[in-house]
Amino acid sequence: MDFFKYQGTGNDFVLIDDRDGTFPRTNQALIEQLCHRRFGIGADGLILLQNDPDYDFRMVYFNADGAEGSMCGNGGRCIVRFAHDLGIFERETRFVAVDGAHTAVVNDADISLKMSDVSGIEDRKGLTFLNTGSPHVVRFVDDLASLDVVAEGRAIRYDAAFPGGTNVNFAQVLDNQTVYVRTYERGVEDETYSCGTGVTAVALVAQEQLDVPGPIAIQTIGGNLSVSFQAVADTTSQFTTIYLTGPAERVFAGTITI
Repeated sequence: MDFFKYQGTGNDFVLIDDRDGTFPRTNQALIEQLCHRRFGIGADGLILLQNDPDYDFRMVYFNADGAEGSMCGNGGRCIVRFAHDLGIFERETRFVAVDGAHTAVVNDADISLKMSDVSGIEDRKGLTFLNTGSPHVVRFVDDLASLDVVAEGRAIRYDAAFPGGTNVNFAQVLDNQTVYVRTYERGVEDETYSCGTGVTAVALVAQEQLDVPGPIAIQTIGGNLSVSFQAVADTTSQFTTIYLTGPAERVFAGTITI
């Protein structure tokens, strides 16, 4: 099987051109093995690019544990770069994922991905929760560099307040328009270098609760991203025209026997 490895701010994925529909997508053990960093290719997730009659392509995303996942923002930017590399479109594209339709624009090294509208920022047991295509908790801290993200994130990820689990983002405001973010990802069950839907969640909460103006520059372990958005007038916790922008690139390609 041919495969391609892409990364977006250190969030890395196995990309498969499955336009012929032959990949065994129900084989969770196989997908988990392909994502394993010791016994497989190694990745935070696996993404299939499939045909769709109404869009340029369909994105099907699997977590590193082999289970089909919710929307992945950095994965979305990587599959856009992959589709561009395959010649499926030139500059602008429209594709469909598990959370609905998305548009994206390729601008040199950066991919600008339109995220789903967000409605509702909740308080659950003193934790800020919202869904940006995937479920996320956002917590602001004073010294993010020294925080044990895995231990604290895992405790929240399995809290009974979040049936099905949640991703957990810890954030620190660095200046008026820059936020540093570290994320514990559900499905990976570890800290990742970056999380697209996670930094989107952080940006929206930073605007609503801390009045940080957009577009918001995001620093992650894996690199820099930007989140722009429009707050819906005369409402609270509603955002539209959300764009996640940052680099995505091919790392290598190869073949693997399955």
